[in-house]
Amino acid sequence: MKTLLVLSTLTVWLMASAPIASAADPKPYPLKTCAVSDDELGTMGKPYEFTHDGQQIKLCCKSCLKKFKADPAKFLSKLKSN
Repeated sequence: MKTLLVLSTLTVWLMASAPIASAADPKPYPLKTCAVSDDELGTMGKPYEFTHDGQQIKLCCKSCLKKFKADPAKFLSKLKSN
């Protein structure tokens, strides 16, 4: 019984310390410019980053988020052309 308890504890510990599957990682953002404004990233401070449907998105500022959310397909098409 003691052996079973030790093995169960060890199994739980190993599962908890295992890295999370990389399938959840978003696809990296391929551009050096904002998906909305086409401004070079970093010219307005740190880019605003988020994930949309498994794709990392970088915008020059949080203000561009409203435009992105209004028509994501329009801006995602820029990523596919690169």
